[in-house]
Amino acid sequence: MTRRFTALAALAAVCACVELVAGRGMSPGAVWDVLNGGGDATERHILFRLRLPRLLVALCAGACLAVAGLVLQSALRNPLAGPEVTGVTPGAVLGAVTATALGLAGWDSPLAVVLAACAGGCAGAALLWLLAGRGRGDPAQTAVHGVLVSAVLGGLTAMVLLVEPGELGSVVQWLVGTTEGRVWEHWHLLWPWALLWGTAAWLLAGPLTLLRCGDDIALAAGLSARRARTLALLCAVALTAGAVAAVGALGFVGLLVPHLAVAVFGADLRRSLPGAALAGAVVVCGADAAAQSSSRLLAAVLDSDRLTLPVGALTAGLGAALLLVVVRRAPDRTF
Repeated sequence: MTRRFTALAALAAVCACVELVAGRGMSPGAVWDVLNGGGDATERHILFRLRLPRLLVALCAGACLAVAGLVLQSALRNPLAGPEVTGVTPGAVLGAVTATALGLAGWDSPLAVVLAACAGGCAGAALLWLLAGRGRGDPAQTAVHGVLVSAVLGGLTAMVLLVEPGELGSVVQWLVGTTEGRVWEHWHLLWPWALLWGTAAWLLAGPLTLLRCGDDIALAAGLSARRARTLALLCAVALTAGAVAAVGALGFVGLLVPHLAVAVFGADLRRSLPGAALAGAVVVCGADAAAQSSSRLLAAVLDSDRLTLPVGALTAGLGAALLLVVVRRAPDRTF
C-alpha cells in the first residue's frame, strides 16, 4: 500500500512539473531559468503569480471532487452517485451563477461565491433526496432522478442567463470548468476549506465503510445510519461547492476517480479516501497540463493566440469515453 501511495505521489509530481512548463508565454527553458533564480520580471510574474497558483488550485480541486464522489457513493451505496449526477454540481453552479447575477458575489468576492455554491449544492442534493423517496437505495432509480434534477437545475441556470445575458462569460466558465486565470486569492480560499471538509470526511471513514455494507449492518453495529449519512452528504456538498466555486463543474472527476481509488487502495475508506484525493489531484492536474499543451499546439496550427481549451471539456470528453469503454467491456456491472 505504501508503494502505491508513493507511486501515485510521484505521478502527481510529474504532472505538476509538466503543467508548470506546458502553458503559453514561457518556454520550458525560461521556466528553468526562473526556478534557478534568473529570468526577467515578466517571466517571474507568469510563473509565480499565474502558473503556480493555477497548479495548486487544480490539484486541490481535483482532490475535493474525488473525495466528494467517494463519500457520495459510499453514503448512498450507489456506484453511479457522483457530484455531477446527484444534483450537487449543477446546484452549486446555479447558486454561484445566481449570486453573481444578483451582484452578491463575483470573482472579486470568492468567499461569497463559495457560500452561494454551497447553498445551491445543498439544495440540489435535498431535491434529489426528496424525489428518490423510498427508492434511495436503488442505484438505477437514484441515477434517473439525479439526471432529472441535474436537467432542472441546468434549465434554471439557463433562465438566469436569459435574465442576465451579461453574465455569459461567468456562466460558461462555471458550466464547463476551467483553471484559467486562477490566482493566489483562489488558492488561499480553497485550501483551508478543502482541508477542513477533507479531514471531516476522513473522520467519517469508519461510518461510511459500514454504510457501504448496508443500513442493517450499520444499525447492528450501533451506528445511526441517518445521522452518519447526513454528515457524509454535508461533507460531500461542501467539498463539491469549494471545487465548483474555484474551477467550475469538471465533468466525470467525482464519478470515475472513486472507482479507481477503490480498485487501487481497497474498500477500506481510511486508505481509499486519501487515495482518491491523490488520484483526483493527478487526474485534474494531468488533464490541465494536457489542455494547456493542446491549446499551445492548436494555437500554433490555427494561428490563433486566443484559442484556449478548458480543462473541463477535456475531463468530460475523456471521462465519457472511458465510461463507455467500461460499460461495453463489462455490461453486467452496475455502473
